[in-house]
Amino acid sequence: MATERLVVVGGDAAGMSAASQARRLKGARELEIVVFERGHFTSYSACGIPYWIGGQVAGRDELIARTPQEHRARGIDLRLRTEVVELDLAGGRVRARDLESGSESWTGYDKLVLATGARPVRPRLPGIGAHGVHGVQSLDDGQRLRDDLERTRGRRAVVVGAGYIGVEMAEALVRRGFEVTVLHRGEQPMSTLDPDMGALVHTAMNGMGIRTVARAEVTEILTDTEGRARAVVTAAGAEHPADMVVLGIGVEPRTALARAAGLPLGSSGGLLTDLSMRVRGQEDVWSGGDCVEVLDLVAGRTRHIPLGTHANKHGQVIGSNVGGGYATFPGVVGTAVSKVCDLEIARTGLRERDARAAGLRFVTATIESTGTADYYPGATGMTVKMLAERRTGRLLGVQIVGGAGAAKRVDVAAVALTAGMTVDQVVSLDLGYAPPFSPVWDPVLVAARKTVTAVRAAGM
Repeated sequence: MATERLVVVGGDAAGMSAASQARRLKGARELEIVVFERGHFTSYSACGIPYWIGGQVAGRDELIARTPQEHRARGIDLRLRTEVVELDLAGGRVRARDLESGSESWTGYDKLVLATGARPVRPRLPGIGAHGVHGVQSLDDGQRLRDDLERTRGRRAVVVGAGYIGVEMAEALVRRGFEVTVLHRGEQPMSTLDPDMGALVHTAMNGMGIRTVARAEVTEILTDTEGRARAVVTAAGAEHPADMVVLGIGVEPRTALARAAGLPLGSSGGLLTDLSMRVRGQEDVWSGGDCVEVLDLVAGRTRHIPLGTHANKHGQVIGSNVGGGYATFPGVVGTAVSKVCDLEIARTGLRERDARAAGLRFVTATIESTGTADYYPGATGMTVKMLAERRTGRLLGVQIVGGAGAAKRVDVAAVALTAGMTVDQVVSLDLGYAPPFSPVWDPVLVAARKTVTAVRAAGM
């Protein structure tokens, strides 16, 4: 039997999970595996970077699940600091550039996996390329930021954007002793939440000493005589002094290679795949991780949701299929959790504007509760918001903001969404109870009860 060659472009979660799973299913005599990675690291937790920056994680290596040497020991030809710059789909080959020497060469493949990830959004603004301006997506990005923090004399930081990365980096910088200002374009921080829930995040951040400025569109980054950032300017003309600028605007799929090769992209620019994670219209090309769009099971459309949980699952599915097995990735419900200092933030399913965009009529209910019995020492509050379809009562989304124990309650809602449950059915769930863990009526159940009432009041 002739040996096939699998080429993987990208050596983080999706790419290395695919390579490792394919290797488990097929030996080196059946399948040669070559992985190209443009950075210095593989198989690391990008989600852990803010906690390394902030000091909760002691060292960079703690974020690395498997080193390049470990992958090579398992028979994977891993080539670091090597960037694929062209795909020749008709010829079944890729052109790669050694980033140290500049030399280029072609490598043929029988099967190809594109796991190129995402990149931080960097708007085209004057000064965006200045020293002291950082995006944070890869471990290389985190290392550059960490090194810069050690050199920076001033203690003023501006974070542009108030999504997950923005609020997490704001906390990290506060922990490092910086005065932090967060500039964001929305009505409230955390646009992944509805504005009424984002307002809770806003209040908490200000209470932690993080200054947040809403409706602040950045137009320029001013620099000093040495070309380093010194202030961030908004459309209103305000100047916010900055010794360090961190971009937390979000990320976009890194799909320039795929676009140039004519592969199908969705509305966000992410690659489109079938349930097996095979690129649509291609027999021997798969893709997964932050460079793809996935099916939103609640809204019924594809979305770009860059999360490590998805990327690892994509890699497992791809590796199984490439290795001769069978697996599928059916889709997601959009579950995510985060925190800023002691405030936990969670969401799953649709926000109000998502539901409207999907053409759904809905009701909402919001409740205040505690994570434990209110008489139990240390009880902290939380707010739960629930959306349900107006006529059917089908659960559409849940958002939770609160103290310890708030965020992971969203997992109950995620399961209910995946199962297509109604809020009536959620009320009947047999959840665990003891005073240290929950009130007699768990906050999710209280929210479901109130949502049932709203559904019945709305009628048809």
